[in-house]
Amino acid sequence: MKSSELINIGSKLLREKKIDSHKLDTEIILSHILKVKREQLLIREKEISHKDFNIFNKMLNRRLNKEPIAYITNKKEFRSKNIYVASNTLIPRPETELLIDPLVRKFKGKNPFFLDVGIGSGCIIYSLLNELNGSRGIGIDICNKAISIAKINLDNTNVGTRANLQCKSIDQVFNIKFDLVISNPPYIARREINQLSEDIKNFEPKRALNGGNDGLDVIKKVIYKSKYILKLNGILALEIGTGQYISVTQILKQNGFREFKKIKDYKDNIRCIFSTLL
Repeated sequence: MKSSELINIGSKLLREKKIDSHKLDTEIILSHILKVKREQLLIREKEISHKDFNIFNKMLNRRLNKEPIAYITNKKEFRSKNIYVASNTLIPRPETELLIDPLVRKFKGKNPFFLDVGIGSGCIIYSLLNELNGSRGIGIDICNKAISIAKINLDNTNVGTRANLQCKSIDQVFNIKFDLVISNPPYIARREINQLSEDIKNFEPKRALNGGNDGLDVIKKVIYKSKYILKLNGILALEIGTGQYISVTQILKQNGFREFKKIKDYKDNIRCIFSTLL
């Protein structure tokens, strides 16, 4: 069978399941199996072996069950780099990339020491270490499996020697001061999790989504602890949920922080807040 035929078949099956990205997903699966770029697959016709055809069917069936494409291929692009992902961590999202650029500009030419709270796949700590050459970072997560996945992403690069990964909560961080605390914490209200799309609520880890009754449980912890572990003029960078801006800014003020920058996401929601101690 030719690659174009298989793409058409896979795309049709996914479209029947009302998966909007049916053609793209089919192309990603096949390019992953054949170990070629998706663009090359579209330009040059390939003959599909029986073995690759069987692998394709297995992967396509997973997508037909609404499993996210990133878990099927074990990778997701983040800031133009492929990040290894597995079902124990959230899939990196474009919104989280918005946290990185202001910090790269702010710390350019400096050697910041930072804490990444809830590292998941390690996409944030990896990006900062990769783009700020003199930086050093500690990454913490309460999930051992997430630590293992982040370690894979860091060990596959030359930045791993500047990272220290620890399985702990922010409550357990003592006697250390940082130039930056950064976090993309769980911020979905518990009651809203069941309203999420099937690929998120059925496959992504709920502990990484669940922000408690109001979605602010972990955000409150990070803000409270940060005032004790940030250096003078240190920065707290947070990703927050839709509609949480006013509540989060109030919590920041109550804990002695002053917001100096906010960033909206691609849907015009305030997604990132950058603040410093007054």
